[in-house]
Amino acid sequence: MSRRAGLDKPSVVAAAAALVNRDGVAALSLKRLAEELGVQTPSLYNHVAGLPGLERELALLGVQRLGDALTAAVIGKSGAAAVTALLDAYRAFVTANPGLATYTVRPAALDAPDDAERIQAEARIVQVAVAVVASFGLAGDDAIHAVRALRSVAHGFATLEAAGGFGIPLDLDESFRRLTAMVNAGLGQQAKIQMGSGD
Repeated sequence: MSRRAGLDKPSVVAAAAALVNRDGVAALSLKRLAEELGVQTPSLYNHVAGLPGLERELALLGVQRLGDALTAAVIGKSGAAAVTALLDAYRAFVTANPGLATYTVRPAALDAPDDAERIQAEARIVQVAVAVVASFGLAGDDAIHAVRALRSVAHGFATLEAAGGFGIPLDLDESFRRLTAMVNAGLGQQAKIQMGSGD
């Protein structure tokens, strides 16, 4: 099999992302990817450091794309509008990229604490979300707790949706709209409590 002209690291990683989005992360192997690209498996080592290196690149690509999506969604918005935009963008990312989203779950600090590029990309996502909840008046630990709630809601719903986990034939968009409204109401109440004006 001849080497495919124009093959480079971005195209290898993009092909891997398409593969895991289509067939799931369990389907990823260098052999399978090489077949899809029309090259011999050893040629992939010219572009990625084996399967671990490829998975690192997928994790980086995932958090970069998610960060781009969230940033674009919330620009110029605050309060409930920003939360709604953030959750909608997160859901859209996961449902469009179910495989790639898998690589965004575990932070680099736990597995690759020296991977500054990936840690920076992950920090950007946190900063965007913190800015959103800050518009409710939440800061410090309260902001981080709120950000974790937002992530859990969006990632959990979208992951179930992408996997076909909602079997009852009822409008998923309406379910997510109601869930978002609950989250916004909860953040507003939490902000009142932190400011000492709630029960």
